[in-house]
Amino acid sequence: MSTIAFLNIAMHGRVNPTLPVVAELVRRGHTVSYHTSPAFAAEVEAAGATVHLYPGGDQPLPDPPTPLTLLRGLAETAAALRPALLADLRAVRPDLVVHDSACPWGPVVARELGVRAASSFTTFAFNRQAPSPTRISRELLAEAVARPGAAIGYLRARWKLRGHGLPLTDLGNLRQPLNLVYTSRAFQIGADGFDRSYRFVGPSIGARPADPSFPIDELKDPILYASLGTVFDADPRLLGTFAAALAPLGGTVVVATGNTDPARLGPLPGNVIARQSVPQLDVLARAALFITHGGMNGTNEALRAGVPMLVVPQGADQPLVASRVVGLGAGLSLRTDEVREDVVRALARRLLDEPRFREAAGVLRDAQLDAGGYHRAADELERYLDPAMAGASRRD
Repeated sequence: MSTIAFLNIAMHGRVNPTLPVVAELVRRGHTVSYHTSPAFAAEVEAAGATVHLYPGGDQPLPDPPTPLTLLRGLAETAAALRPALLADLRAVRPDLVVHDSACPWGPVVARELGVRAASSFTTFAFNRQAPSPTRISRELLAEAVARPGAAIGYLRARWKLRGHGLPLTDLGNLRQPLNLVYTSRAFQIGADGFDRSYRFVGPSIGARPADPSFPIDELKDPILYASLGTVFDADPRLLGTFAAALAPLGGTVVVATGNTDPARLGPLPGNVIARQSVPQLDVLARAALFITHGGMNGTNEALRAGVPMLVVPQGADQPLVASRVVGLGAGLSLRTDEVREDVVRALARRLLDEPRFREAAGVLRDAQLDAGGYHRAADELERYLDPAMAGASRRD
């Protein structure tokens, strides 16, 4: 059996898909260390890995990130973490380093240790149709001209990482001989343009703790679900509009409010349940409709359940996710400034009444399930370490 080290950045969307893979590798007898921020220590430990905390506490990315501030933050973090990480990993002695695609300290330490590395893409894999946010672009160059101090800060940090095989700028798109992409080939934009180093393993979804406080057995069909994510402060006006729009159409409407206090939504119809956190997989398994911001993990989970979506993107890669959902016929999209009760209700009614949306979502559900999930990801990592080790058949 092997020793595998996971290195990641402090974002739920980046960490969560790796945890079922970690648990599966541990179940198969591998030793796994996970190098992360304190905010994720408990979840990583529950997956069975040995936790190693980055020095200095959590390592937040710029908020909001721009191409230049993101590059500078990644480079400065890599330079700052490198000495302590090397000390930890020399003690761990990994056979393989698995790092997030936007985690430059991963390839840096793997190169210095002389061990193999694999990259983990929890977004779309990047190409011309799904461009990397840290690529050379007009936006990046314009920002560098407008903010020369930030550009100099990046170059200083990047100079400290010279000789480690990193690209000059594209630190959010770090590729390796094995690249795990946590969606299906069917959902990936331009999938045919990627070589065989990219393995589209599908959503990595493992068992989650039950929530006995949530009345899952009392929900009445059709169940309509709305969430703008459970990490940031969702706009209570938007959530309240979703609740009011869906209430006449649903048996039960479930609204996940994230860090937003449900009381801020105001009075709600009697068939609406608003909670800060809900058991999303359980709700999606029964849902007829999902209103979402288009985060990649939630979208993958909805597709895996075959649920049509109304996507209301809030930023980052969410407009791209929304366009993909619409382009494949599995849903509709709406800009935030277009959200009104009558508009949301009309679009939701279309998603419920027109069979083509559920049929398209069903095709994508089959593709997501067939991709293999965390079992497939573990197989690919084992095969990468030792071609005779993995038990699964080869798939693209």
